[in-house]
Amino acid sequence: MDEYRECAEEMLTFIEKSPSAFHAVANVAELLKAQGFCELKETEEWDLSRGERFFVVRNDSSLIAFCLPARQSGGEAGRAPKGFHIAASHSDSPAFKVKEAPEMAVEERYLKLNTEKYGGMILSSWLDRALSMAGRVALRGENGIETRLVNVDSDLMVIPNLAIHMNRDINKGVEYDPQTDMLPLYGDCGGGRTKNVLKERIAGQLGVSAEDILGQDLFLYVREKGRVLGGNGEFVLSPRLDDLQCVFASVKGFLSSEPKEYINVCAVFDNEEVGSGTRQGADSTFLEEVLRRIAEGPKSGAGLSSMLAGSFLLSADNAHGVHPNHPEKADPTNRPYLNGGIVIKYHGNQKYTTDALSGARVKALCEQAGVPWQTYANRSDIAGGSTLGNISAAHVSVESADIGLAQLAMHSAVETAGGKDILYAVKLFRAFFGE
Repeated sequence: MDEYRECAEEMLTFIEKSPSAFHAVANVAELLKAQGFCELKETEEWDLSRGERFFVVRNDSSLIAFCLPARQSGGEAGRAPKGFHIAASHSDSPAFKVKEAPEMAVEERYLKLNTEKYGGMILSSWLDRALSMAGRVALRGENGIETRLVNVDSDLMVIPNLAIHMNRDINKGVEYDPQTDMLPLYGDCGGGRTKNVLKERIAGQLGVSAEDILGQDLFLYVREKGRVLGGNGEFVLSPRLDDLQCVFASVKGFLSSEPKEYINVCAVFDNEEVGSGTRQGADSTFLEEVLRRIAEGPKSGAGLSSMLAGSFLLSADNAHGVHPNHPEKADPTNRPYLNGGIVIKYHGNQKYTTDALSGARVKALCEQAGVPWQTYANRSDIAGGSTLGNISAAHVSVESADIGLAQLAMHSAVETAGGKDILYAVKLFRAFFGE
């Protein structure tokens, strides 16, 4: 197995183990702990003199890890760091969120669940697939309310399509109503009993009483496993490539680098798909507060403002690749392809933060890492989405660039990307964090 395939397989395993944002952050935390990172709590004082590697989690779904140069840990003397090298990606993906009191009976025969959209989804891609459910629950514990992760790891439900005989226009384009067309079939009514069926299923799995479950954040996920495909195995097909592909690459590059002149920071935010405006999103004070506490730590050598002036942020979120069936949807001159390397994203109205200087910095990093790069811009007559860079920069004003990896079918239940691009990204982050 070549190194590209090996890296792709490792990423697919990470994604399979991360059916929700909560699981993705928990898996990142385990990777960090295995490399000697110490977990900090926001509610406690931080003693950064006791080590060099730390991380902090907020709301179980966002995480910021940082690594101090050896001379900054309180032992070895040396120059103060030049600033922060920050990579940001996001843990969430579009999915169906289970509502409170979700059980719905249909004609006393079927049991379906009441759900709602989370993020911008290609609704039709969720039809007629085996689905399950994962997330977290809030429990009544001995010392108050506690949270537990849950993954109902089975083929649990399906959102059935309407037969073509009942809708002859279905192949001409259908507008799906998420409240009527997209509710998942869970089972039969079992004699008419519907109340708390889901809660009791989860309680049984966790070994707790259903009465002790006081809250839930549960999301549907497709059961299809990620895989390598293509005539020569050049592509990957997987759920949640946006943005767990960038999470995986940034964390792997972060863990395989040693900081020299900068403090390395790897941030994974939740809620990017719904605007980031939460206490754990990029539009919160999370990053700013963590950086401030680092700057106030032992031997930081400077205040936060002066450290930010010498810092750089790589906002990593996947990009639209040229579509083989619709190449006309891409910009005439900025046309990224799968397996074409790191995508540097530009936008005149600053949906992306890349400018001439920060883009040049990324290109130089790519040359240093020995990986190819390409550029992306929206067609001028097609509006694009926003991402983490400009949102984060509104709270932490640093030089920044937006990058990603080319993919197809963004926000589908299952997406396609280039197999080589994963290792390209790991090498880029390794070079970035190794400065």
